[in-house]
Amino acid sequence: MRKNHWLKRLAPLFFAGNIFSSAVNAEPLAIGEKAPGFQLKNQEGQEVSLASRMGKGWTVLYFYPKAGTPGCTTQACAFRDAIKQIRDQNAEVYGISTDEVPALADFHSKHRLNFALLADPDARVTAAYGVKIPVIKMAKRWTFIIDPDLVIRDINDDVDPALDAGVVAERLKKLKGEG
Repeated sequence: MRKNHWLKRLAPLFFAGNIFSSAVNAEPLAIGEKAPGFQLKNQEGQEVSLASRMGKGWTVLYFYPKAGTPGCTTQACAFRDAIKQIRDQNAEVYGISTDEVPALADFHSKHRLNFALLADPDARVTAAYGVKIPVIKMAKRWTFIIDPDLVIRDINDDVDPALDAGVVAERLKKLKGEG
């Protein structure tokens, strides 16, 4: 009888967590939808809004779980190394995580990143894009490509951190009719 005692205690937490997380997390977005607007602080503490990108080219938003972890470092460094290819497609890259600004500043500096990282510490933007991991305050690894009218044109929900930047550069060419 004692063996099942812990199950009885954890079961309500499991079910409450699932109910709570489904209520908090938005459904994933779809291609052709207007991208949810946001205003977040970058690694320097400066406000960055999606609305400021209207008419200024393509926007790449890549969501990642946590600055400084192996997969996230691989992905960020791959974007750093491919930034010229992406910018040659008239696109700008923004990495978004639920980390605080100081963690992003350290990560940005340590890896000499050449694009902005955005802090979403309350996970509101992460949830609005439907990429919040249930129960915990972290993002799934997803990448969105948004056109100059702020409409979502591509979503990758099966991201390989090492290959994401190259995939984005190629997708941009195809979306623009150049590839």
